[in-house]
Amino acid sequence: MFTIKFYKAGIVLYKCRPIISDDFPTICSFPLDNGEVFFISPKLQPPLTVEKFKEVTKERLMPTVLVFGDEKVCGYCNFYNLEEGNKVWLGSVIVSPEFRGKGSAEFLIQNMMTIAKKELNVKELHLVCHNINTRGLMFYTKMGFKPYDVVKRANLQGQIIGGILMKVKL
Repeated sequence: MFTIKFYKAGIVLYKCRPIISDDFPTICSFPLDNGEVFFISPKLQPPLTVEKFKEVTKERLMPTVLVFGDEKVCGYCNFYNLEEGNKVWLGSVIVSPEFRGKGSAEFLIQNMMTIAKKELNVKELHLVCHNINTRGLMFYTKMGFKPYDVVKRANLQGQIIGGILMKVKL
């Protein structure tokens, strides 16, 4: 797997690597509420457990963790629905509350964009961000993603929400 490291004053601050079994409990501690569990994957039902998360991860490509310093796991995401030579979807993006607003998500997404382009050889990276996830919508827009469609979804309470489809050219 292609890995990018982010250095500051000669010290590695962040790096990405493939997920290992020991990472699952840490990642499962990241969501602050049931809404964030839903944002990881609409297939997940609270409470988030290691077993449920592992099951969802089996269906995904290149499950990737973001690591701070010497191995503190602080973020996660993956790919799915690869259309070779065309596009792949980014999913299950979650960052530890301790690392939010500190540049970690930007590094994670930039790394995944590089992997999508250089390893998967796709031209576009797509994602779904729900209309109730304002912070996510603003973040992905800042990262260059553009909305192109809206799909009807039901949240955990059965209420209708919008899944905003976004993409960025690589």
